[in-house]
Amino acid sequence: MAKSLVVPLASKAPTNDRFLYPNCPYACQSLSFENKPIKNLNNVLFVSHYTLASLHRRLTPVPALDSDASHPLHQGSADFRSSKSFEQWNSLTAKFSGASSIPFTLLQLPQIILNAQNLLAGNKTALLAVPWLGMFTGLLGNLSLLSYFAKKKEKEAVVVQTLGVVSIYAVIVQLAMAEAMPLPIFVFTSVVVASGLVINFLNYFNWLNAGIWQFWEDFITIGGISVLPQVMWSTFVPYIPNSILPGTIACVVGVAAVVMARIGRLPEKGVKFVGAISGWTATLLFMWMPVSQMWTNFLNPDNIKGLSAVSMLLAMIGNGLMIPRALFIRDFMWFTGSTWAALFYGYGNIVCLYSFKVISREFFLASTAGLFLWIGMAFWRDTVVYGYNSPLRSLRELKSFFFDEKRYLTDIKTTQYINYGTFSLDIFCKLKWCQSIYEEPLVSGTII
Repeated sequence: MAKSLVVPLASKAPTNDRFLYPNCPYACQSLSFENKPIKNLNNVLFVSHYTLASLHRRLTPVPALDSDASHPLHQGSADFRSSKSFEQWNSLTAKFSGASSIPFTLLQLPQIILNAQNLLAGNKTALLAVPWLGMFTGLLGNLSLLSYFAKKKEKEAVVVQTLGVVSIYAVIVQLAMAEAMPLPIFVFTSVVVASGLVINFLNYFNWLNAGIWQFWEDFITIGGISVLPQVMWSTFVPYIPNSILPGTIACVVGVAAVVMARIGRLPEKGVKFVGAISGWTATLLFMWMPVSQMWTNFLNPDNIKGLSAVSMLLAMIGNGLMIPRALFIRDFMWFTGSTWAALFYGYGNIVCLYSFKVISREFFLASTAGLFLWIGMAFWRDTVVYGYNSPLRSLRELKSFFFDEKRYLTDIKTTQYINYGTFSLDIFCKLKWCQSIYEEPLVSGTII
């Protein structure tokens, strides 16, 4: 199988003539050339192993502020001597991410079965214990993340989020049947779910009009901005007044931000920030779940006995399975959300259960060893496939590709597209132009 790094051919220093890579999510220019500026970006040549070794020494990747462009070109990834292990780990991390759908499905299944039993028995009152607002919040979070991963073409993560949407909607249908949820809100929710699934399906296969997708992104952005502060506020009621003011203010701010972004009143960084809000609000909603649960445990220690240790274990496993993939593709948002949920929601509640002697010592120790060995393995394997000497470099790189954009903005001259065999990264990385890059011409050839 051929593995290749695809770049424009260059032999001389660039001039002021520039061309724009059409699919690059940033307003940056690629190289242009003094003699024959490239007109067709599809005219590219495969670069030899010698050239790749030279390139990875001289090019420094630029981080992306927007998590939508989270697949960087790493210096170590240009070392094709370890291409087989690199490709194998790419395949495995994708399978791990897809396998997380199993624990997440099992996590919601007991609630669906219990609700069905109560409905068949005519015990509608029992369903009042399930908060429809919490279900609606989780549904919005799943829809937002579904859109985020559909845009990134992360198939396994799309499947996981789709299952999350369907399973939560099944619970909402049961709540509506028990009249535990207002009918108008149920109808609105049904329309949003149906529209969201269809829109994301069409967008995943590139069958959707760009204007419709933009409208959907604006909708989930405003929804996420509105819901997040309201949920945070509601967690601490009755210690603070019960009010819808946080959500209302956030909604107004969200609408204003989206409108300003669309009419061109925001700078480029502001537009990218607005574009990343929907994914981050969804992540923060899920990250807030353990905070809310820990607060409840603190206020009512006796209620912790009502927590299911198996459910917490499933939550830990499901989120833990996604950590290697998020780390491998350098998606800071995905990595943060998955790690936080695995540590503080799943494992954190297991610690609480053990502290109150609800679970055995063996269960606790097995969970602890399993989680930390898994995270350690993910960092170790990532270090190996990228050819690094320390797992800390992977962590620093993950962080730097999100936070350190300013360090590189002044020297950006080129955009490159990487197609690594079956590892179709869809990467549009900004690379720092080094003075020495044109001291050696690129050598054409094919890596087998």
